[in-house]
Amino acid sequence: MKELDLGKDKISKLLKKFAIPCVISMIVAALYNIVDQIFIGWSDAGAFGNAATNIVYPFTVIALAFALLIGDGAAALFNLSLGAKNNNQANKSIGNGLLLLVGISFVLTILGLLFQNPILKIFGGNPNEVLCYEYAKSYLQIITYGLPFYIIGQGLNASIRSDGSPNYAMFATMLGAITNIILDPIFIFVFHMGVKGAALATILGQILTFLVSILYIRKAKYFSINQQALKLDKEICKKILSLGLASLITQIAIVIIIAVANNLVTQYGYTTLSSTGNPYGVVIPLAVIGICMKIFGIVVSIVIGVSLGGMPIIGFNRGSGNIERVKETIKYILIINLLIGCIAFLLFEFFPTFIINLFGKGNSFEYLEYAQYCLKIFLGGIILTCLVKSLSILLQSMGSSFKSTLLALSRDVLFFVPAILLLAKISESVVTMLWSALIADILSFLLGMILLLSEFKKIEK
Repeated sequence: MKELDLGKDKISKLLKKFAIPCVISMIVAALYNIVDQIFIGWSDAGAFGNAATNIVYPFTVIALAFALLIGDGAAALFNLSLGAKNNNQANKSIGNGLLLLVGISFVLTILGLLFQNPILKIFGGNPNEVLCYEYAKSYLQIITYGLPFYIIGQGLNASIRSDGSPNYAMFATMLGAITNIILDPIFIFVFHMGVKGAALATILGQILTFLVSILYIRKAKYFSINQQALKLDKEICKKILSLGLASLITQIAIVIIIAVANNLVTQYGYTTLSSTGNPYGVVIPLAVIGICMKIFGIVVSIVIGVSLGGMPIIGFNRGSGNIERVKETIKYILIINLLIGCIAFLLFEFFPTFIINLFGKGNSFEYLEYAQYCLKIFLGGIILTCLVKSLSILLQSMGSSFKSTLLALSRDVLFFVPAILLLAKISESVVTMLWSALIADILSFLLGMILLLSEFKKIEK
């Protein structure tokens, strides 16, 4: 690239240039959900509203998963193509990626509108919890209308970053999130729209991000969306989907975690007693787990932002055969993400009550007790989680889609799901099942280190 030499400039300088805007973009994107959770928690909907958004949250993550599948895959192929001086393939990667984003966005929108009740049921929605279920249904319906804007906007973000414009990508995401933050209290508290207002504020922000991202195409630095680039190429599409598969799996794994946890809570919430002798019920664990997943998402967003910031550097140098620079970049990224994990761990272990009180007022003793269990146990392995999420993106950046996908799949699906199902079955407790996350963190970290070392041996041959 003209302004930055990905093959010669200092790694620290390049990471600062790419990672900081990327981290901000990822945090801001995560704020879409967490801001809704905070304002809803302080509204009349309270815990019922937070539980409702947790039920709908997995569906929005599915939309993000497909956006990142295509967006990150196209960006990775774009950088690898630039490093190999294949400009034609670079253009096609962005053009074909855009077409795929448009197609999948409309498919998901139609599915979301036609199958609302089955979607809610899959993710733990229970019609017997009438108030919570009605909130969830209202939130889902409005959010679904904004999916095309959300998917295309988020998918293009990776291409904009990889084109050497991380600040523009950050601005596009921040504009939408700030709009959401401003409109949330207006719609919820001034117009008394409640959960519906939170959903409306969210999609209006997503529309702004979409518009700004689309405008970038005309001013792109290193790619051109011409007629040839917009012609669907089967091989290009295969490469995009292959390189982006790890990003899809990472997000779908979150969906699986929430779906399994929500359904177990529905099954065992009333059989698990708090220290007061009262059962936790369904609404409390649903609301608390939802909040914890959003907090978890903020930390993971920072980690992924740092890792994605290194993607252009790793991809370019891997494509040009400069393996030492690939290793140096990976070392920097892992150290940074280790520190992020340590800070998050200290916050979760020593300030759980402060964190949970940000999300609502008048919480019961049972609510606060279960929240502390979630933050201390469920998120207790956050240091290892940060490293695992980072390693998955790094392997993707090196072009090792299989290893990246395997690692992304391992923590949340191969290890976590069997562990939580087994612990819940044995204990019939929504507290004991929380230890499954720590078990999954340990096992997936060990696998991640093995995969990284094996990849180094491969590229050094």
